[in-house]
Amino acid sequence: MAKQTKYIIVSGGVISGIGKGIIASSTGLLLKTLGLTVTSIKIDPYLNIDAGTLSPLDHGEVFVLDDGGEVDLDLGNYERYLDVTLTRDNNITTGKIYREVIDKERRGDYLGKTVQVVPHITNAIQDWVERVGAMPTSDTGRTPDVCIVELGGTVGDIESAPFIEAMRQFQFRVGHDNFCLIHVSLVPVVGAVGEQKTKPTQASVRDLRGLGLSPDILACRSALPFEEGIREKLSMFCQVSPKQVFSVHDCESLYHVPILLREQGMIDVLTNRLKLNALSISKEIMLEGDTLWTQWREFARRRARDLDATTIAIVGKYTYLADSYISVVKGLEHAALNVKRKINIKWVEASDLEEKTMHKDPLKYHEAWQHLCAADGILVPGGFGERGVEGKVLAAKWAREHNVPYLGICLGMQVAVIEFARNVCGMADAQSAEFREGCETPAIVFMPEIDRTTMGGTMRLGSRPTKFQDSEVARRSAIKKLYGNADEVHERHRHRYEVNPEIVKELEGKGMQFVGRDAETGERMEILELDGHAYFVGVQYHPEYLTRPLNPSPPFLGLLLAASGQLEAYLAGEDLVDDAETKLKL
Repeated sequence: MAKQTKYIIVSGGVISGIGKGIIASSTGLLLKTLGLTVTSIKIDPYLNIDAGTLSPLDHGEVFVLDDGGEVDLDLGNYERYLDVTLTRDNNITTGKIYREVIDKERRGDYLGKTVQVVPHITNAIQDWVERVGAMPTSDTGRTPDVCIVELGGTVGDIESAPFIEAMRQFQFRVGHDNFCLIHVSLVPVVGAVGEQKTKPTQASVRDLRGLGLSPDILACRSALPFEEGIREKLSMFCQVSPKQVFSVHDCESLYHVPILLREQGMIDVLTNRLKLNALSISKEIMLEGDTLWTQWREFARRRARDLDATTIAIVGKYTYLADSYISVVKGLEHAALNVKRKINIKWVEASDLEEKTMHKDPLKYHEAWQHLCAADGILVPGGFGERGVEGKVLAAKWAREHNVPYLGICLGMQVAVIEFARNVCGMADAQSAEFREGCETPAIVFMPEIDRTTMGGTMRLGSRPTKFQDSEVARRSAIKKLYGNADEVHERHRHRYEVNPEIVKELEGKGMQFVGRDAETGERMEILELDGHAYFVGVQYHPEYLTRPLNPSPPFLGLLLAASGQLEAYLAGEDLVDDAETKLKL
């Protein structure tokens, strides 16, 4: 008989953006510390097939998976917290479900029946969750013991109604001991005296019960810990035991949320509710869980400590919403804490660096340049569209000319190539074909195999191999050493344009070395490094998608080491952490 996966559903009430993703990820992490194998699913009730065509300013970062799936940023949280590799099927959208059902109807799979939301849509949702919940997500190939399902949106939304109904039915399909519902709600602090109010949570639970689901656990978001009597009041009016009501108040960092939940007894509640003691777990796997928890506590402790600060300027075009670059921020945080530094991010809107801003808004212009010039390192992330590109070119120029550590990701690598071509190689009109299709000197060109008409899912996506060149320059490069002198690395991509191979020889002749190229053809530039610079690296892929709290991404690690003056010592093999007990995986 096949093993029955246990399911934890995480729903949200009162307001959206309440933190369901972090609570779902933290719960999964706690279960991993018990030695359990955990996977996760995110349900997004919008009609889009995937997140690929959504604006970062509207929905936050588009996260890319190994299989090329463009998904919600919460899947990035799951991969980072749980250290798993998910697939596009781990992100369910209304668009995917309806497309699957309509395709079946067109094939005649329903044998002439009237196709309806109930049972056809709800059955499709349940089948999808059950199928994906049993899929292995790690190299071990172990079938998941527990699947965390985050239900996007807010209880009561029209678009999420079919998913709520599907989960109501699903609890009976898998059985009481294999289904647990965590409801995340808000306990606002209002009034001059800062009184906590429970009525919004009571109303949200009442709505949920009216739809046929009863929460087993309440996770209550608030600015402050529960006041006296609040837990008991919520327990009484929401029909949940006091020990199953958790205060998820603001804490020093998101990395402290698992610690907060564990201290309040989350593991005991889940163990009793899902009969986790009945699962068979080897001593070796349990030891892995203990080690994970020790490492995590140390990582969170470092986040709270008063470490020396390193300032990184992020020069982007979506800086008004930090979630647009959430994986980039996490990559910097992970690298910083692994080298015992506190990260201080200065957000620089790329267009503010351009000359036109000096005339339009001098104050904004000078403030942007002040942030850039004062930074210990500069990072230019990926992006689409012409706005702010010349500002990014100026940032790359400043880093190159003033020996400031620089990391360019995707478009950030491309603007570094454009800047170098213009100011070092004498190609004054060098430009990207993305912004000037008929330019005379295209430093960046459209990839020939990419569809020019269809936008969704047509880029070069997913995990692809990059091979370091068999040359003396590549062998002594800092980025190759940061990757552990590997000959080949696999990283995730998301782009339509690439460095023009026709100008590579001239660029390398002037000192811009392309030490990594694609393993398939050897003609696609993947990694560049500048000769004689403290740290000037550009990568065509997105290393931020594979960063982990206990295993930082090498390009980010190099930037933080260089910006904090530790790169040479690290590459020479010196220990960056003196206390052996506090070393992380690094």
